[in-house]
This record gives sequence, structure tokens and C-alpha cells, in this order.
Amino acid sequence: MTDTLPDRVVAADQFRQALAVHASGVVVITAQSDGIPVGLTATSFSSVSLEPPLVSFYVDRSSTTWPQLAAADHFAVNILASDQAELASRFARKDIDRFGAPTRWRPGPLGAPLLRDVSAHLVCLPYERAEVGDHLLVVGLVAEATVHNTGRPLLYHQGRFGRFLAHPES
Repeated sequence: MTDTLPDRVVAADQFRQALAVHASGVVVITAQSDGIPVGLTATSFSSVSLEPPLVSFYVDRSSTTWPQLAAADHFAVNILASDQAELASRFARKDIDRFGAPTRWRPGPLGAPLLRDVSAHLVCLPYERAEVGDHLLVVGLVAEATVHNTGRPLLYHQGRFGRFLAHPES
């Protein structure tokens, strides 16, 4: 890996516009830090490995929530269902009580908040972190996975939340 950038890279606004055409799933990452629930919305979630079971997400290094999440000994990935756009928006906002009403949650088996009515929960142990550009790559070892609803996922596309519609079967 080189430490220098080429003389020419795409402009930030053009890059952002190109990435907006890619739809991604939406999750809320939650943890408990010093007895206080913390969480943030992520659209960069992905599976990494089956053996061992690893998942990842990216978080902006300027995130004000990240220091509390980073201090936790485990975290939960709450995979959102198609009707949870408002929940995703709530956890993306700053300076609000993300866990106050109308957010519904319960403590998980290790203490991380588990949001209600999500498609699935993954309880993860920190596995690896790396600084990548202006973000941090966070990799978690999945200790527990529970599927609650196999319905439609919440998607993020062109700066908006939406739903998946399957192509009709042939």
C-alpha cells in the first residue's frame, strides 16, 4: 500500500454522486458504555468471513458517538426492517436521546441494547479496527445471531431510505 495519492483523484462531490446509485442495507450499531446506551446508524455494514464469523462497518472518525462505542466490550448490530426508516433517521441525528420514546429496546444477553422489531440481531465482540481514509473500519466477531423477521430490509439509496421489491419470478 502506498502512502502517496496519484496526481488525479475524483472530486468529492462526483464521488458522492456515484456512490449514491449503490443501494445498501441499513443497521443500527448499539452498545452500552459506562451503563449508558449508545448507538449510531450505519449503511456500510457487510459480512467479512464465515470462519470465523466476522462482520464489519465503517464509522466516520469525527463521529461523536464512536468514542463511547469504542469503549464498550461488545456491540450489537440491529439489522433494520423496511418499516424502520424513522428509527434509522433517529440514530443518525445528533443531540437527541436516541433511546428515548418512541425507540423500543431491551438489554441484550451481554448488556448491549437490542432494538425491538428489527429483522435480526448480531451480538459482536471487537475483533479488529483500522484507520482507512477519514473513516474507521470496525470488524466484529459474531458471538450470537438471532433472526426475528425475514421480511423486506430497509435500504439506503440516493440519500433516502426505501424498500426492496423483488423481481417477479419467471
